[in-house]
Amino acid sequence: MTDPYETPAPAEWPARCLTVLTTIDDEAKAQELARGAIEARVAACAQVSAPVTAVYHWAGAVETSREVQVLFKTAEDRYDALEAHIRASHDYATPEIIATPVVRGSADYLAWIVEETR
Repeated sequence: MTDPYETPAPAEWPARCLTVLTTIDDEAKAQELARGAIEARVAACAQVSAPVTAVYHWAGAVETSREVQVLFKTAEDRYDALEAHIRASHDYATPEIIATPVVRGSADYLAWIVEETR
């Protein structure tokens, strides 16, 4: 008998999914970036988070700035299109774009991500 709480192995999922993180310096820009990705169907969902404080090296100095995080959910085969969208819409010279594979998750939710990025 199959365990009803067992998550299917990744090979059984319809496609591999990713979460993709970026930051931007303004909440309105973050909302626009998120909405544009959803409208372009390069992400199924985007979450805009409260401001964070970023501390980083830039141009030989340690900088501190306020940023807003945007976390996208997408199918792995839509990553290149999502990255292109972020780069085209972003005003940073070197925007943060970090993709993390989803190694486990609800099969229904992961299927929804794939469906919404078609």
